[in-house]
Amino acid sequence: MDQRRDYHFDLPPAQIAQVPADRRDASRLLIVGDTLADRQFPDLLEALPPDPVVIVNDARVIPARVMSHKDSGGRVELLFVEPTADPSVWRCLARARRPLRKGQILRTAAGDLELASDREPVTGTIDVRVPGDVFAFLDQIGELPLPPYINRDAATDPATTIADRERYQTVYARVPGAVAAPTAGLHLTPALLDAIRARGGTIASVTLHVGLGTFAPMRADRIADHVMHEERFDIPAETAALVASGRPIVAIGTTVVRALESAALGDHRVATGPGATRLFVHPHSGHRFQVVDHLVTNFHLPESTLLMLVCAFAGTERIFAAYRHAVAAGYRFFSYGDAMFVRREAP
Repeated sequence: MDQRRDYHFDLPPAQIAQVPADRRDASRLLIVGDTLADRQFPDLLEALPPDPVVIVNDARVIPARVMSHKDSGGRVELLFVEPTADPSVWRCLARARRPLRKGQILRTAAGDLELASDREPVTGTIDVRVPGDVFAFLDQIGELPLPPYINRDAATDPATTIADRERYQTVYARVPGAVAAPTAGLHLTPALLDAIRARGGTIASVTLHVGLGTFAPMRADRIADHVMHEERFDIPAETAALVASGRPIVAIGTTVVRALESAALGDHRVATGPGATRLFVHPHSGHRFQVVDHLVTNFHLPESTLLMLVCAFAGTERIFAAYRHAVAAGYRFFSYGDAMFVRREAP
């Protein structure tokens, strides 16, 4: 399976979740082992291995979508993706009717923006200079960057749009900088985290700011031709010590997997501190998982790098069997959808 189309599956549009479950932990959980078991998300407690270290991604989604206009009146939609070495300049995706060029000024209600570069030919990003503190600017004027498969109109559905501000963040979101949520964690509640601790588990964190590397679609037909965009992560010393303890590691989401496996040093150890990753794990990548033993993850887009990572982790046949079951059983897919619990396939 070395072609993108090898990871296609048919999904009825009605199963793409448009709103979150009534409660965070009211989603379904498919437990994928030697057999498949349909459960509710709180049943994760029974599926966890003894004495687990459960690692979450504490990145916080920023209101990264900004509407602006040129002096000519042309509208320009920006998505703030990541900072550059200059803290006042961020790399952005930009949507405009006419080409953009370095030096142009874009007007917003919170101040003027300056285009600090031309469009980068490979990623399509452009550098944008912001007046003052970037996070304060985005908090004032930005909108939450929901995925394109979630159809939301703030004008006609204001209550749901306001609710997204809470529900498209994990309860432990702490470090601002992500442009998409680490969605496997959306199911966790403070009560469920406490229940994991009460059963002997330990909750630890990493930070990986979800950006283009996670959500950019794969355009190359051959998987080997795809190049991941770089994403920033940070591993606290406390988390590294827990990894080195030898206890089973449960990753809440593929972003945790990418951070830990990118920092792996061998012998169940990871490097501490900040880093960056372009790690692209797929069944033919040759990657040997060194850290993560179990994974909680949502159901991913067809032909996506995230689906390929999960196939590499748990076995392609097993994952596609689980996906076929999930479609037939009416599971909800993608960011606001249901979840699955899988163990790492033995090498």
